[in-house]
Parts: sequence; structure tokens; C-alpha cells
Amino acid sequence: MRQIIQASFVFAVYTFATVAWSFDELAYYKQLHENPELSFQEKQTAATLAGTLENAGFTVTTGVGGYGVVAMLYNGEGPTLMVRADMDGLPVEEDTGLPYASTVKAKELNGQDVSVMHACGHDVHMTVVMAAALELLERREEWQGTLMVIMQPAEERGAGARDMLADGLFERFPQPDYNLSVHTIATLPAGKIGYIAGWMMANVDSVDITLHGVGGHGAYPHTAKDPVVLAASVIMDLQTLVSREIHPAEPGVVTVGSIHAGTKHNIISDKATLQLTVRSYSDEVRETLLSGIERIAVKQAEAMGFPADKKPEVTVREEYTPALWNDPALVARGVSAMRAELGDDALVEIPKEMGGEDFSRFGRTDAKIPSFMIRVGTVPESLWEAASRGEARLPSLHSAFFAPDPVPTLDTGRRAITAMVLDLMASP
Repeated sequence: MRQIIQASFVFAVYTFATVAWSFDELAYYKQLHENPELSFQEKQTAATLAGTLENAGFTVTTGVGGYGVVAMLYNGEGPTLMVRADMDGLPVEEDTGLPYASTVKAKELNGQDVSVMHACGHDVHMTVVMAAALELLERREEWQGTLMVIMQPAEERGAGARDMLADGLFERFPQPDYNLSVHTIATLPAGKIGYIAGWMMANVDSVDITLHGVGGHGAYPHTAKDPVVLAASVIMDLQTLVSREIHPAEPGVVTVGSIHAGTKHNIISDKATLQLTVRSYSDEVRETLLSGIERIAVKQAEAMGFPADKKPEVTVREEYTPALWNDPALVARGVSAMRAELGDDALVEIPKEMGGEDFSRFGRTDAKIPSFMIRVGTVPESLWEAASRGEARLPSLHSAFFAPDPVPTLDTGRRAITAMVLDLMASP
């Protein structure tokens, strides 16, 4: 197993008298990629990021909402702008074959031993935001205001933004006038930026269903109440929530990702458990889906004659991620700035999707701060061309084979973020 990065490991070299710096973003990225940490366990990643920012001259606070890092750069009168990256990796065993592939093993909070990989590109996010922050430090004569850099934990569990806000993020530090962030996309070539105004990503809920039955011998099913048969019926009926209970033009997803029951061929189990992911955009559709899941589970049990003391348990987990709204006015301004920096061909308007991102929470406070998340393309040119010819498939985010082309990906992301910040905070 590779060693976890140490807090003292810093790739930036600074000469404070001239505020000159050099930053090897590729080396920084590879080190982060090799050493991912799971959600709620980003201790060394946070320490390394905090050390880099502090050494550069930012005012750094650690331990915000867990392992969250807040770095402030005050540069005169002007707006406050927050740029956020997320830090956590995923329990995925990497299979990219890269020389800097992760071989890290770790324990989940439930004690399960897992491999860990940056399969969602959070290593890209961290490096892009870090590189942009350091460039803005050097170019501070071109802008005025307060730059707020956020390194957020536990995005993959939908908890990091919530926990940082609950820890007083916008009370202990200046409340931003704008929020910016970046996320990789596995369906655009490296060197491209995807954008969309309005809804971009969905509400995400995780639901657990426990179906209680009466166990027995598989040869005598009439003496039991089979939770597996009940589970099969519930799963099929759940499909009608999207097809028959929400407006056809409204997006919605109910997916049963896990079902567990029983131990042996000829034993009727006394319990079956289901795990669901539920996606929506509007609050109304979200409520329809969640209430419908409980109704179907309970009423199916009643219809199949399960006793009252075996009523199904339906639990909506706290790991809720609200839908992400990109402020249309901020998008228009940001796209204009990125187009001037990167050229027309680099900007691609993309459709909304049913994935989730808790960056949304920073724009859902009472202040309704305008927010904009861009998508940075990652696909190597050769793979993109092969996929365009139908000769290859593009690995998705969260795949063991997800491998961004780092040089154009990082360069494009840094330039995009820097261009938007300079536009929003331009010196008069």
C-alpha cells in the first residue's frame, strides 16, 4: 500500500519578496490521485491542501465541518467570491493501469475493508482550484475583493457542504457574493468546458426498506410469510411511481440498487432489505416519490396478508443532496469570460442530468447566493476518436477505468476558473 501524503508535502515553491511562484500541477495531481481518502477520512489530503495554501500566504482555517479547509485571500475592497473543490475518494479498486494508479486500502466507517480511488475526479477538482488560487495570488493586481477557497470533505456522502454550513461557514467567514466550482465530465474530451444555465443536477435521496416476514421451510411456504416474494412485488410496483404518478415532462428516477435476503436454498427468510436511490428536480416530485415508496411497501405487505407487527420499515437517510441550480445571469457572464480565454470551440452547452452534487447547498442558504458549477472535459483525444467511430466505450464517472487526460484537463479547468474570477472581481 502506498503511503498517504504528508502535510509537509508541497509542490509549490514561493519567493514571497516578489510573490513569484512555480507550481507543478501535474505532479500535484498525480500525488493526490495516488493517495485518495474516503469520505469523512480526508485528514492527510486536507493537511496537504491547507499547507500549500498557507505557505502561499492565504489565511487558512482547518477543521471546518470535519476536515473542511477555508483559505482566505484579502485584496482590498470588492466582492467576496468562493471557489470550492471537494476532496473525498470512492471505495473503488482502480483498474486504469496508470503508473500513478491508486493502490490504497482503507476501512469504511462501518469497518468494511475497501480499495480507494479518485473515480469521480476530485483530484482534478482540487488541483484545478489550487492552481487557479495560486495564479490569482500572483495576478492580484488585476482584481480586488476577497477570494475564499473551500476544500470540502464528504461530497460523495452528501454531507460535506451541509456540515461546513452547520459549522458556521458563512458566519465565521465573509458571506460570498458568488460561488464557483468545477466538476469533471466523462463525456467531453479534455480541453472542453461544459455548462448549463438553470437546473444542472438532481435531488438525491437514499432510501432503505426493511421487509419483515415469517420464516420457514422452503417446502412449506403456506406456513410462512415470504419477504422475498413481497420484495419482488414491491420492486415491480415502484416502477409505476415514475411512469404513472409524476408528470411525463418531469424527471424522476427510482432505482433499487441492492436487495438482500436469505441464507440457503430451502429456507424462507424472515427479512429482506432493499436499498434505493431516488432522483428528482422539483420538491413536489421528490415528495411524491418518497411518500409513494412508503405507501407501496406498506400496502403491498397488507395486501399479501402480512401481520400488522411485520409492517415494513422505510427510512430516508440524512444523506440528501438538493438539486443544483446554476444562476442564469452568472452563467452568461462566466461563459463570456471563459469564451474570451479559451475560444468558442472550447465551450459546450450540455443537458441537465440525474447525478447529484452537494455544491448546491451553498446557493440554497437564505441569501440565495448566485452559483455556477462548470464541467471540465477529461477524455483523452485518442479514446474520444475511437469512441466516435464506435470502436471503444467511454468509462463513466465512478468507474474503475476512469482516467482523465491530465495535462489538457487541468490546464483548461484552471484557465476557466481564473478567467471567471478575474471577470467578476476585476479592478476598477
